Amino acid sequence: QVHLMQSGGGSVQDGGSLRLSCAVSQVDINSDCMTWFRQAPGKEREGVSCQYRGATYTRHYVHGRFTISRDTATNEMYLKMNGLKPEDTAIYYCAADPGPGCGGYNLTEYKYWGQGTQVTVSS
Repeated sequence: QVHLMQSGGGSVQDGGSLRLSCAVSQVDINSDCMTWFRQAPGKEREGVSCQYRGATYTRHYVHGRFTISRDTATNEMYLKMNGLKPEDTAIYYCAADPGPGCGGYNLTEYKYWGQGTQVTVSS
């Protein structure tokens, strides 16, 4: 059974750093599509960064600040966030789309989600 368990997050000052983790089971972290999303208060959930078959993709609004990575030994996916800004404040979710193809940043393509973790950046 596919399971995603998130850890990390918290509160930092403007310009600070955090790392989010997503431990997965029954997902091939080397090849399956996995994506970080976030949802700010009053806003729709949006994609942040995606990995699929060894390639990584990052949305322009976090490009150069956020880095997606994985550890095959522990079967975990990470999101390292540097240079955090108040507008990055949101609940962050990891999501998996196992099997062929990748849903990219299309929410409806993802059947499996982590529980979400709060990231708060204060000015």
